[in-house]
Amino acid sequence: MNQLRAIDRLDTGPRFTEHDAIRLNRMFRGSETEEWLSAVLRDGLAGDIVIVSSFGAESAALLHLVSQIDRSVPVLFLETGKHFPETLAYRDQLAERLGLNLVNLYPELEDLKQRDETGLRWSYDPDGCCELRKVRPLAKALASYDASLTGRKAFQSSTRANLPRFEIDTSDEQGRLKINPLIDWDADRIAAYFEEHDLPRHPLVERGFPSIGCSPCTRPVAEGEDPRAGRWAGWDKVECGIHKPGEEPFL
Repeated sequence: MNQLRAIDRLDTGPRFTEHDAIRLNRMFRGSETEEWLSAVLRDGLAGDIVIVSSFGAESAALLHLVSQIDRSVPVLFLETGKHFPETLAYRDQLAERLGLNLVNLYPELEDLKQRDETGLRWSYDPDGCCELRKVRPLAKALASYDASLTGRKAFQSSTRANLPRFEIDTSDEQGRLKINPLIDWDADRIAAYFEEHDLPRHPLVERGFPSIGCSPCTRPVAEGEDPRAGRWAGWDKVECGIHKPGEEPFL
């Protein structure tokens, strides 16, 4: 089997191409998550990798998987200043228990001063708020890496139903890989994994929050609703911006 080479950090041009992502998807077709994720991390198939985690309702599953393979992988957390206190406590709990290499990312103070001095931008421009507090800080941090691991899963929403395990991050032109280890896991499999490894649940889950973001823009979900229906309810918005192509800068 042909193996993709680890990335030479001195190379110029895109790190990966669509062809590389297709090859990786074919290479590990039919492989169990633990098997192919171990190969990617231990054999350096995707170069320098980082995890992007919200420490949300199901985040512990991916964080535990990676911690069993390589605890040195950095875990990026976007500290927006708008999280539920429960999320911050859960982050600290998991970081200690799993021995995570946690890296907190913060928005630029000058950006906040110029664009969101009142801290209320979320109430009239949620896209602009996410741009300031999530998209920009993450883009700056990811510039140092060749690939990122996400916790996205196909069952979460229709917009994620057909995502592959490996794809090219379209937010810039660097050819960075975006890897979705749990994309084919359903809710039952995740629940079983939590039980098998005695992983703590986010404290807001039992209060009706199956998908947890910043507190002003997240509400509980009613029975039968899409798991992400509580995110930006009332707005024509389904993602914060870090999982879709970059948009024009906001005013």
